[in-house]
Amino acid sequence: MHDHHTSERLASYADVLAGELPDSWTSSHLPADAKDDLAELADRIWDLDLVAASLAEHPLQQAGILSRQDGAQLVLLDRNDERDGFLIAAVAPHALPDEAFRGVPEPNGIALADDPFLSAEQVTGDLLARYDAALAQVRHNALGGIQPSQPDRVVLTWQPDGSIATAPADDRASAVLMAHGFVQDPQSGIYRLGGDDTQAQARALCEIGPRLDALGIGTALQHPAGRTALTTAACVPHVPAGPRTPTTRSR
Repeated sequence: MHDHHTSERLASYADVLAGELPDSWTSSHLPADAKDDLAELADRIWDLDLVAASLAEHPLQQAGILSRQDGAQLVLLDRNDERDGFLIAAVAPHALPDEAFRGVPEPNGIALADDPFLSAEQVTGDLLARYDAALAQVRHNALGGIQPSQPDRVVLTWQPDGSIATAPADDRASAVLMAHGFVQDPQSGIYRLGGDDTQAQARALCEIGPRLDALGIGTALQHPAGRTALTTAACVPHVPAGPRTPTTRSR
């Protein structure tokens, strides 16, 4: 059982560490009595090395959670040995299917000294770099071949079943898509517009173009080889969906 001093020390360390990491991070604390939350968190710790070995012998009794605005999370936990400091590990995103993680190396956690300022440099140069690379890979895998959109352009991709899928970059585009029949998959985050009613599908595509354009967001429609979409060609431009130089826009 952790005493008040131990919990306060971990929470304070997490607060300082979050303030020293690049970008915008916040911290929160899970105490020993939050058993269900701790169990769920332990299952999502993205580690098969140092931290996994520690948890195998010492189940998670408390944790400091560091959260970034894009959903990335790190977990700070006690070392449970005679050394000072803590362990820190990445937390796997919970909204992605298991298949997205296949072939992606775990961004295994590291041990930190009892100095959050020095530890921030260590986390930034080591764990965060590997975590961001792993996050980018699993998110790409979850798209299943659908190219991510950019803030100033929504990329729509025809699917073999006749539906159209997209991964919008922000809430403005998401709201427009949902208002015109796109439904979000809660696991992958991908938005899909069914193709059972082709006239309704074409009408939706014709309507979302001007609405997105009014927000300063362009559209691009990717056609698989051998497929034509004459009903929508006049509504959504068929342009390459690869990288391009972004335009400057006031927002």
